[in-house]
Amino acid sequence: MRFIAIFCAVLLVLTPVTAQNSPESSSSGTQSQPKAKAHHDGSLQDIDAIGNRNVGCKQGVGNWYSLDKQVAMGRSYAEQVESSSKLITDPIVNEYVNRVGQNLVRNSDAQVPFTIKILDSDDINAFALPGGFFYVDSGLLLAAENEAELAGVMAHEIAHVSACHAAREMSRGQLMQMASIALIFVGGGIGYAVQQIAGLAMPMGFLKFTRSFETEADYLGVEYMYKAGYDPQALTAFFEKVKAMEKHKPGTLAKAFDTHPQTPDRIQKTQQEINTLLPPLPEYKLDTSEFQDVKTRMMELDNRHGADSDRSRPSLHRASHPSGDSTDTGGTSDQDDTPTLKRRSPSSQ
Repeated sequence: MRFIAIFCAVLLVLTPVTAQNSPESSSSGTQSQPKAKAHHDGSLQDIDAIGNRNVGCKQGVGNWYSLDKQVAMGRSYAEQVESSSKLITDPIVNEYVNRVGQNLVRNSDAQVPFTIKILDSDDINAFALPGGFFYVDSGLLLAAENEAELAGVMAHEIAHVSACHAAREMSRGQLMQMASIALIFVGGGIGYAVQQIAGLAMPMGFLKFTRSFETEADYLGVEYMYKAGYDPQALTAFFEKVKAMEKHKPGTLAKAFDTHPQTPDRIQKTQQEINTLLPPLPEYKLDTSEFQDVKTRMMELDNRHGADSDRSRPSLHRASHPSGDSTDTGGTSDQDDTPTLKRRSPSSQ
């Protein structure tokens, strides 16, 4: 009975959260979009409660990792990342990106401090490790057209950490392993039948869970952008841009969203959230002259690195004569550098 109870607990944990707080619960049918309405119930829809909401980080059956454990785990992974990657060390670029990121963190549900660094990479991406270790690829800075687009991608990553997605995903993976062990002990015909059902249901549930995390990160990220004063439309604009670039050059941006799988309705769901849950503000921050200055500086750094790499390639040079060679016989042509053959005199034989 204990193993059956464990199996039931696993199914309960793998079941999506209640529709009240689910960002996908409002995406049904072809009904006309209602006007944006403010919520004040402490749920994921309550913008005013950001920073005081439970977005999934409570330790329990669905999350076995405390915040301290997540920070320790993230620090270990960060050391591996930095030991195998090159960082952008320019102080002006780093200070700017860090300031944009920390402003978003202050307007999020994050419960850990963030360390933000820039990787010297052409990939149009960013990723955040458990515990707030956050890396932005320099390619993202060059691809974004304005500060709001950069902020949108960064807000998405901050949302992953705020909701402890990595810890929750690992916890569910371990529960799935426990369920498979429990099925072995059930045995018999019934056990085999349950195992066959679990073999189909669990992987599909786990894939759905992963897509749900991406949807939730989009959902929370848009809220964090809005809370920080940015135009939330910039995130959907960036998604559209990536799709257009991929269509123009298939495969060139495949890495950009390897860790953030694109679903066909991802843009539509994000746009629906903007329309229904975010009351319009009098004005939004879209771009700043500082972003454009930093982007130009990043381009210059990128070009300089390309030139340096060309200069570092090996090249061949002809050796020159010493200026004070006393054995010079008057021949100054390049032929003097070539070896010559001389016949030995008969006396030396």
